[in-house]
Formats: sequence, C-alpha cells, structure tokens
Amino acid sequence: MGMLATLISGLASGETVAAVHRARTAAIVYVIAMAAALCGLGFLVGAAYIWTAMRYGSLAAALGFGAGFLVLAGLILLIYRISAGSRARRRAQRRNADMKAIGVTAALAVLPSLLKGKGGLGAILGPAVALAAYAIYRENVKSDDPDESERT
Repeated sequence: MGMLATLISGLASGETVAAVHRARTAAIVYVIAMAAALCGLGFLVGAAYIWTAMRYGSLAAALGFGAGFLVLAGLILLIYRISAGSRARRRAQRRNADMKAIGVTAALAVLPSLLKGKGGLGAILGPAVALAAYAIYRENVKSDDPDESERT
C-alpha cells in the first residue's frame, strides 16, 4: 500500500510530469546528436572515397568501397548469428528463473491456507512426493531420441 501512496503523491506533486519532461528532452537531444554524428560519419566516408578516387581512380575506389561495405555487412550478420545461440540460452535461463520464482512465491502464498485447512500437511506432502517421484523417474528413464542422448 505504501508504494501506491508514493505513486499517487508523486503524481499529485507534479514530480512525474517533470521526470517525463526531462526524459523527453534527453531523448530529443540524443536524437539530434545521433543525426549530427551520422552526418559527420557520412562526410568522413565521402572524404575517404574522394581521397581513394584521386589516388587509385574512381572505378577502383567505388569497387573497393562497395566490397568493403559488403564485407562489413557480412561480418555483422555473422556475429549476430553466432551470438543468437547464447542470447536464446540466456532468455531460457531467465524465463526458467522467473517461473521458479513465481512458483515459489505462489507456493509460499498458499502455504498458510493449506496448513489451516482439513487436509493440512497431507495436502502439501502428497503432491511434493509425487513431484519428487516423477523427477526421479525422468532422470532414470532412457530417452528414445538419439539426439537427446548425445547432448548429455
């Protein structure tokens, strides 16, 4: 309840409006700075092209810059594809951790009412024993999937 009161008082005092205004101003400044940086980068690439064209000729400069940018694009895509597996593993680990946290929180929230009820401790121990037995069963049963046995 305290968090809600803090939020409501923040809204009432105008602090939230000021924070939104600061965030919007910062976003505008960053967009303008990014546009200026991209223009500067474009002029640097243009200057490099002009220098290369004067030194090696316009056709060789165009071919070199085209090949260079294609190689750069390929490297970026290659790095992205290589790192996709680690990103997927991190997302799965985070999802599993979140689900475990939600499960533990739900179990702790329900625990007092289960202990007070008619079933009492039996209502808790029955599913827990069944879950442990299932986990032991899954660990000891061989998989029919040949890929599964290679991964372990």
